[in-house]
Amino acid sequence: MTTATVPAGGRISCDNLVKIYQVAELEVVALQGLDLEIESGELVAIVGASGSGKSTLMNILGGLDTPSAGSATVAGYDLTRMGGRQRTTYRRRAIGFVWQQTARNLLPYLSAADNVEVPMVLDGVGPRDRRRRAAELLGMVGMDRRATVRADRLSGGEQQRTAIAVGLANEPPVLLADEPTGELDSEMADQVFGTLRDVSRTLGTTVVLVTHDPQVSGQVGRTVRIRDGRTSSETLRRGAAGTAAHTAGEEFAVLDRAGRLQLPQAHIEALALERRVRLRLEDDHIGIWPDRGEDTERG
Repeated sequence: MTTATVPAGGRISCDNLVKIYQVAELEVVALQGLDLEIESGELVAIVGASGSGKSTLMNILGGLDTPSAGSATVAGYDLTRMGGRQRTTYRRRAIGFVWQQTARNLLPYLSAADNVEVPMVLDGVGPRDRRRRAAELLGMVGMDRRATVRADRLSGGEQQRTAIAVGLANEPPVLLADEPTGELDSEMADQVFGTLRDVSRTLGTTVVLVTHDPQVSGQVGRTVRIRDGRTSSETLRRGAAGTAAHTAGEEFAVLDRAGRLQLPQAHIEALALERRVRLRLEDDHIGIWPDRGEDTERG
């Protein structure tokens, strides 16, 4: 594999996505009409508190769960129409995973290089190609000098960089990372983020980070915030992520197809907005302010 041969087309599109779980006699709505568009080659963070729906979204994008309604397409695969065999192929070839827990990423008794080769063994790649590809990927993530070291003897940051190489072994167009730095200190976390940025830039791989930590947004160019099972806001940053030229982000509310938007919680609290608010259409904006039963309008 060369650094320019990862397949294109890692686009992600979710339209009015719904996921309902049956818990005893109750129905729990984890996603309620979520819309999301991620272009091929983007590095995006999905941020949300516990219970916001981000883990459910990750499981659906990864082919580990199915939506109850709506549509989801990843790398040309329609996730609502796949059978069992196609879903296995999708998880093996279209998606790479990096989990927070090392035990889910690596086999502790194998070397870093052997771990990278495991997905290729399962996909029927020959020994020579496996060794060549593993060496190239470990070089890309800065682990070439540690290739022969057992996984359980690597540091936390080294384990996660090796896990990135494992996730890329079968050349997936999309890499999903679930809290990939959740168990690392800030220095090791910065190294992992740098590796993910390099992967996205060099290979053109779509990288989606899922996290509860809003500070992660400073490491990427675009952050999508989920609240109550819907996309509520996006933060866009200009310049190269993780560099001095990376400017402060500008936050945008996300407008869905029904014309609904979620205001940032800080804005709601600052203006003490409650169930009903006043609106006024101006030439180039909409004014929003609390309804306190006042007769005079304010802009």
